[in-house]
Amino acid sequence: MKAFVVFAHGSSVESANEAVRAVAAELASAGGYLVETAFLDPVRPSLNEAVAALAARGATDIVVIPYFLTMGLHLQRDLPRIVSGAARIHKSVRVRIAPPLDGHPALVEILLDRARQFA
Repeated sequence: MKAFVVFAHGSSVESANEAVRAVAAELASAGGYLVETAFLDPVRPSLNEAVAALAARGATDIVVIPYFLTMGLHLQRDLPRIVSGAARIHKSVRVRIAPPLDGHPALVEILLDRARQFA
């Protein structure tokens, strides 16, 4: 069973974390997908906890979707290390990483929408 983790940095500002959780809930609802939210730091659940929760719910193929705009240090260094560790723990689960949001054609449309609000 395929499942998704929306993976964000995490913030000490709880409303920022809630915004990520809301997007993940909308993804689950709109797509009919099994979805968990995970954070790098300092917020829980961690990526390892989210993978464990999805595996417990029967997921065998988990795609981590970074809720990051660009391929910065956390996505180059931290995320692969965390995913590798989760895959070692959950040997029967395939864990993959989707690209960051940067480069997606919808981003230009989003920026145009914002610009039009002030044009």
